[in-house]
Amino acid sequence: MVWGLINVKQLNYNFKNPELLDLALTQSGVNANHNNERLEFVGDRVLGLSVAALLYEMFPNENEGELSRRHAMLVSTETLARVAIDFGLDKKIHHGHMTAGRIKHICANAMEAVFGAIFIDGGFDVARKIITDIWRELASADITAPKDAKTTLQEFVQKHDDGALPVYEYLSPTGASHNPTFNVRVTAMGQTATGCGASKKAASIAAAAELLKKLAI
Repeated sequence: MVWGLINVKQLNYNFKNPELLDLALTQSGVNANHNNERLEFVGDRVLGLSVAALLYEMFPNENEGELSRRHAMLVSTETLARVAIDFGLDKKIHHGHMTAGRIKHICANAMEAVFGAIFIDGGFDVARKIITDIWRELASADITAPKDAKTTLQEFVQKHDDGALPVYEYLSPTGASHNPTFNVRVTAMGQTATGCGASKKAASIAAAAELLKKLAI
């Protein structure tokens, strides 16, 4: 089945080539060769640049670190999955077996793939406008730049452990080789925690968040 038009909330784009949208919503578990991974690769870059330009415009007085923290939050799996579910993409994705632990990851990938499909079909200006219309409201929700768990943990440990830093150890990935789950262990102040995620960065942040809980921050 092909959906030529997504018209929900702020997202409204009519595909000239509807098969691109169908491909964007096809997960690799369904078809190892004909799936959304390549479009996701493109969409990730289109989204990242569009959001970066938006933040540059919206927050002229913030430095690179503050803009980076905002950007990381706004292009995170959590945010992308929330946007995808708001658009109802979770009900349109062709997937093999969407377990509870993979729903956010699959939805986020599909959302990026849709942006990649729009870029291929309509060009960067069109894709950027759609992304900007959605993300402007998301970016406006936080008055101050957020700190991710890794940043919060590092600042806490440096302050309370004579300038020491958390130590991250990358463990062996698990799951399918084409779609692995990364695992990370972090140690600081005599405590250890582990986390997992779709990337090493996501796993590191998850591990830091778990250690923050142990340290009761």
